[in-house]
Amino acid sequence: MISASILNGDLAHLAEVAELVRRAGADALHYDVMDGCFVDNLSFGLPVLETLRRCTPMPIDVHLMIAQPHRFAERFVKAGADLLSFHIESDTDPAETLRIIHSLGIPAGIAVSPETPAEAVLPYLPQMQKDDFILVMTVRPGLGGQAFMPETVPKIRTLRRIMTEQQLPLHIEVDGGINAETAAICREAGADYLVAGSYLLGADDPAAAVQSLGKITD
Repeated sequence: MISASILNGDLAHLAEVAELVRRAGADALHYDVMDGCFVDNLSFGLPVLETLRRCTPMPIDVHLMIAQPHRFAERFVKAGADLLSFHIESDTDPAETLRIIHSLGIPAGIAVSPETPAEAVLPYLPQMQKDDFILVMTVRPGLGGQAFMPETVPKIRTLRRIMTEQQLPLHIEVDGGINAETAAICREAGADYLVAGSYLLGADDPAAAVQSLGKITD
């Protein structure tokens, strides 16, 4: 899956951004939620998601970078999320937050910041369901346009090895500094969900940019 981060789009024309992404051949829209507490930045909330949902048929991949995701999971799903991820470093019980998201009928993701080891998510893998995912942040969460952190690649390899050994039908998503070069590195390491922002939405030819990431068949 290739997901385009709308954080890097023209926020005054999100419907047009969504249509551009759809025509370019991306699979989903990536919607970053920042609360100014968990990360030192603010972004979109529920009303913008509700509006975006009315503007596009594309799946919306919502990434909660907020302090207490369990409090808001249901509201974001009702507002239009098709996938919902939250940070293991947040002030939440990951097992309970997974349970809440599963009860709402959509895939759940656990996000890990660059400093967090792969081992932090291992206790929760048995609870995860088909099409759930681990979101490996390949930049520090909170700001767009950062450079890819190659030191995060071994984490992707470790998670893919464990998922394969345990025959877990889970995905690995990567987010941050993704372009044609870094996408190839992440795919080789085991990622199958790619989030790209400025590389796609700042491209002269977004369709060519999507193709350069390497289309992954789900």
